[in-house]
Amino acid sequence: QVQLVESGGGLVQAGGSLRLSCTASGSIFSINAMGWYRQAPGKQRELVAYITEGGSTNYADSVKGRFTISRDNAKNTVYLQMNSLQPEDTAVYYCNAGNSYRAGYYPKYWGQGTQVTVSS
Repeated sequence: QVQLVESGGGLVQAGGSLRLSCTASGSIFSINAMGWYRQAPGKQRELVAYITEGGSTNYADSVKGRFTISRDNAKNTVYLQMNSLQPEDTAVYYCNAGNSYRAGYYPKYWGQGTQVTVSS
């Protein structure tokens, strides 16, 4: 099993920034990619970004140019730097870990979620 611990959510004004962090522990040999999903009220869950152990990244069109995902493999930690935040970014953000292959991402483990609220 893999356990994920998230931090960094909060309340920010439009145009501001937040950085989310997520650290994995346990049977981490079973995963090779980590990412972030988000879900806003009344909307479907959306894959925001993911990163492979080799450093390849993928972003949703809605966050390209504003969000950056990175990881520190030695610390088993993934980050999501969120800049130029807008009210539409308000959601619960979920860290996840799994596998990436065939140009896709397949999460297996999920964090508890952290609330990000952006005020206009």
